[in-house]
Amino acid sequence: MKRILLLTTGGTIASRLTDEGLAPGLDGAALSHYLGGLPDSYDLTVRDILHLDSSNIQPEEWRLIAQSVYEARNGFDGIVVSHGTDTMAYTASVLSYMVRNIPVPVVLTGAQLPIEHPLTDGLDNLRTAFAMAASGRPGVFLAFDRRVMLGCRAVKTHTTAFGAFDSVNWPLVAQVNGAGLTIRDDAIPPTDGPCVLRDKLCEAVFLIKLTPGLDPEVFDMLLSMHYRGVVIEAFGAGGLHFIRRNLIEKLHAAAQSGMAVVVCSQCLYESSNFYLYQAGQKALAEGVIQGWDMTTEAAVTKLMWALGQTGDLDEVRTLFSKSIAGEVQNRR
Repeated sequence: MKRILLLTTGGTIASRLTDEGLAPGLDGAALSHYLGGLPDSYDLTVRDILHLDSSNIQPEEWRLIAQSVYEARNGFDGIVVSHGTDTMAYTASVLSYMVRNIPVPVVLTGAQLPIEHPLTDGLDNLRTAFAMAASGRPGVFLAFDRRVMLGCRAVKTHTTAFGAFDSVNWPLVAQVNGAGLTIRDDAIPPTDGPCVLRDKLCEAVFLIKLTPGLDPEVFDMLLSMHYRGVVIEAFGAGGLHFIRRNLIEKLHAAAQSGMAVVVCSQCLYESSNFYLYQAGQKALAEGVIQGWDMTTEAAVTKLMWALGQTGDLDEVRTLFSKSIAGEVQNRR
């Protein structure tokens, strides 16, 4: 039997109803009680590492999860991480960078209903996650609603539907159907070296969704607060206003002050391309970094990770010019 490690972190799947609403209330042993005959198919080990609603999972917890995964990489055939849905896509993205080239499958999953609920989706999600963890395909993945996605391409798109996540700008890695777990191997980026834990992160990264009329002085505020990076969700393929409120001029000042500026699109699907329009080319001339077809979660966590590796903006730009784990594909 395949040796599978289940790392539990809390989330809805392990929650119980309290006077203040749902809150994590089951540990790993209690969670395992609801797995029915599933553990009989695997040599299963369960470890509790966190007990949190995923809204409270932050960079400090990402480091703990990454370290736990890295330390277990040689002792198991696959690793499943149970996690709350709200920040699961961020965790899946940042793990893709922190434990790059992990030699075993690492699969995040959770549920929209607690596992104690009679209509829970948690058991199906765990079944899918365990199957992917036993597949022998290395990488970081997210399993939900009988679908498996590349970790750095998953985005939470629904708050209550069982199909809570979509794979954005990337095909599904696997699906469960009448043939079992059907895996698309060409959707899994190959490993290209040994696995090294790189868990240093820079938390001083800010996300801005551009709105018409946004005051460019917001960047002065961010600089005064010592932010080292910002991700901007721009209009369409990469539009930024520069008439009356000259955002592009302010981006130049931010870049000159040592701030890394990554710009992607507000549009969930397809790619930004700053070469298309005047506004985009002006922004490129001022040193902004293109996010291309990256998800917001992948762009934010990659910038946090990149700034954790180096303070040199040219090196950050180099890291963004290539794919680390399949997070970016459409580059000019």
